[in-house]
Parts: sequence; structure tokens; C-alpha cells
Amino acid sequence: MSDGPRLWGGRFTGGPAEAFDRLNASLAVDARMWAQDIVGSRAHARMLVTSGVLSAEDGRAILEGLARVETEFRDGTFVAQDSDEDIHTAVERRLTELVGDAGRRLHTGRSRNDQVATDVLLYLRDAVDRQGAAIGALAHVLLDQAERHVDTLLPGYTHLQRAQPVRLAHHLGAYVQMLIRDHRRFGRVSDDSLAESPLGAGALAGVGFTIDRDQTAVDLGFARPTANSLDSVATRDALADYLHAAATLCVHVSRLGEELVLWASEEVGFVELSDAFTSGSSMLPQKKNPDAAELARAKVSRVVADYVGLQGLLAKLPLAYNKDLQEDKHFLFDAVDTLDVLLPALTGMLGEARFCTERMAAACQDGYMAATDLADHLVRAGWPFRRAHEAVGQLVRACLARGVGLADANAAEIATAGLADIALPQLSAEASAEAKISFGGTSRARVREQLIAARAEVARW
Repeated sequence: MSDGPRLWGGRFTGGPAEAFDRLNASLAVDARMWAQDIVGSRAHARMLVTSGVLSAEDGRAILEGLARVETEFRDGTFVAQDSDEDIHTAVERRLTELVGDAGRRLHTGRSRNDQVATDVLLYLRDAVDRQGAAIGALAHVLLDQAERHVDTLLPGYTHLQRAQPVRLAHHLGAYVQMLIRDHRRFGRVSDDSLAESPLGAGALAGVGFTIDRDQTAVDLGFARPTANSLDSVATRDALADYLHAAATLCVHVSRLGEELVLWASEEVGFVELSDAFTSGSSMLPQKKNPDAAELARAKVSRVVADYVGLQGLLAKLPLAYNKDLQEDKHFLFDAVDTLDVLLPALTGMLGEARFCTERMAAACQDGYMAATDLADHLVRAGWPFRRAHEAVGQLVRACLARGVGLADANAAEIATAGLADIALPQLSAEASAEAKISFGGTSRARVREQLIAARAEVARW
């Protein structure tokens, strides 16, 4: 049996079995929340004094003791004991060692259930703020690259087949739009999901003291206390909302990573990634592998699994608190850690990437990407679009048979397609891109318009 005092030991004749202790303990996981636990405990102590539940003397002793515990954590001198089941137990145990009975009074009017829920929300708030800034940094780097490449053309793809020419700035700007939506999702987590404080809800039914939950909510930066004590300790909606936002962000990052991997291949050659964000082969001395991009592509699997894992954990639980909820932090912390390393690496990789503009331009030449432009030209001449589509398709088939692009179609091929009497337009990649004048399109003016608006949006973050 494991020795040491327990917060719940009075009911039991002995300590827990060592095997159960290993299963039950979570300090190795939740120790990272020591700062949030101390912040929440300070707010609770101040409220208890204001409400007359604690004496001013006990309140001062608790705050002084918490300051010493905080120093020990910051200095790395805090010593955990085997009886410390979690960070909340550890802080209270050390506080009691320092200030005696005053430390034992701190838990009046709260349970570990509402304490844990509060600490997790405080931790998540810090993570959301930090990662929102990291999303902004990534968006700025993409915009920097886009502004340098407004006049760089490359093939746009559907089904991974060349479709129409687009500006590189337009392509990179598409990812900026994804990040703008990601940042809004993170903002909703911060503004809505993290708006209410569960502190003071007790184990499940509230507490039997006249406490001021509004005071602790405001003190901790929440808008208001939670409205229902059962829901307060049972819900993990804020974690689910964060993990959903994080998973969607990682989907976008994964798609960007996939394109960079393709573009960095010798077969495509659209980008050269910096040595600082690539690696070599232990066997093949010529290799330069886009590992950072590949890992950006891969991390989505972990974060999506974290989201699904949390929802699976929650789906089967009756109200109110269950020990199962101890597992929620594994999913949360894994996702937070993943984004904390992923976003800066991706930002650095993109900031140092060199786009191969000549290779992109060459890929736009001598093909069929202007086919839609030719069909549009026929529509302007009075043809129905479906008839124009059919005629241009016939011309493409004829050119394919001879192995030439549309721009090199001969008179016989043009006549076969029924276009002998039509003055054909310029079929260059530049003309094609510049013709896309609709809002959101890839003409130069529209792309500049998009970049200015996106830069203004990101600057407000």
C-alpha cells in the first residue's frame, strides 16, 4: 500500500494499492498546470475572505504560502511526493506544509471537480491566445510571399491535372483565407467556450457556503460563472471546441504540406526549401528531403484522433463528474503540444522557401489551359456555351493527336472544330489569368485587392 496523506483518506482504513496508485495518478500529465492551479487558488482564497468564510489572517497566510509554492515551481525546486495524485493535490499538500491549518481551509467551498475544470480552462485560454498569434505569424509569412509573386504564374489544378493558369499570389492567398477562418474559430473558442467559470460549483450540487462566484469569475478573467453546477463539472465542451478548431487548422496545414512536398520534387520543381527545414538521407548522399512539409502533412492524423478520442470519452458518461474525465488532458495536451511545434516550423519553412518562377512559367506554356478562355471568346461572339465547349473540345482532341498545344493549332484542325471563320484570341497564360476579373478571381487587380483585404484582416489580430 502506498503511504502518504490523501485528500479523501478519512473514509479509508489504508492507502491505495501500488498498482491502483499508478493507474490513478495524473501528476506526470497535469503538472504543467501548476501556474493555473495557483492562480485559481489565489482567486478562491480572496473570494473566501471577502465573503467572510475565511479570516483575513488565514487569507494572508494562504496567499503568502502560494507565493512560495509558485517560486518553488518556477525555480524547479518543488519536490513531489508519492501521495501527490495530481497537481491540485501537490499544491495543496505543499501549501499545508508551509502554512498549516490555513492551507487546510483553502478547499472550503470548492471540490477538485470544479477546481480541475477551472484550471483546464485557464490553461486552454493561454494556449488559444498563444496559438492564435502563431496562426497570425503564418498568415503574415504567406502574405509576404504572395506579395512578392503577384506576377508569377503557375498551373492551377483540379483532380491534380492542369486546369487554368493562376497567380502564385492567388494560390498562397487561398491558404491565407483558410487561416483567417481558423483564427476566427480560435476566437470563438476564446470568446464563447471559455467565457464561463466553473469555480465554486463544488463536486456537482453547488456548495453550502455563501460564496461569490461572480467575484472569482471576474478575478480570473471570465465573463460570468457557469449557470448549472452539474454541467459545470461534467462538460468539456471548451476542449471539444478547441480540438475541433485545431483539427480543422491541421487539415489546412496538411494540404499545404502536401503541395510543398509535391512542388519540391524534381519532377515538379516549383519550390526549393531551405536547408534549415529539410534533411538528408543516411544512405543517399544526394538527397534533400522536405521533412518539415511532410510532418506538417502528417500531424493532422494525431490532432483529429485527439478530437475523436475526447468526444468518444465524453459520449458515454452520465452526469456529473466521472474519473474518466481525467483522460481529457491527454487529448488536449497532445494537440496543444503538436500545434506549438508545428506552426513555428511551418512559418519558418515558408519564410525561407524560394519559389522557382521560371519552372512555374514553363509549366503554363504549350498546353490546353486556355481552353476555357477560347470557349468564353466564342460565347462573346454569340455562341451558346455548350456549343462552344464542344467545339473547343474537338480542337483539343485534334491538337492532342498531333502533340501540340492550342496555340499551335493549324488551319485544318481549326476548321475541323468549326472555328474557321472565328478570329481566335491570344491564348497565353498571362492573358488567361488576366481575364479572370470576377470578384475573388486571379486577375492582377483582383489578386491585389484580395491581398490588401487579407493583410488588413490579419493586422487586426
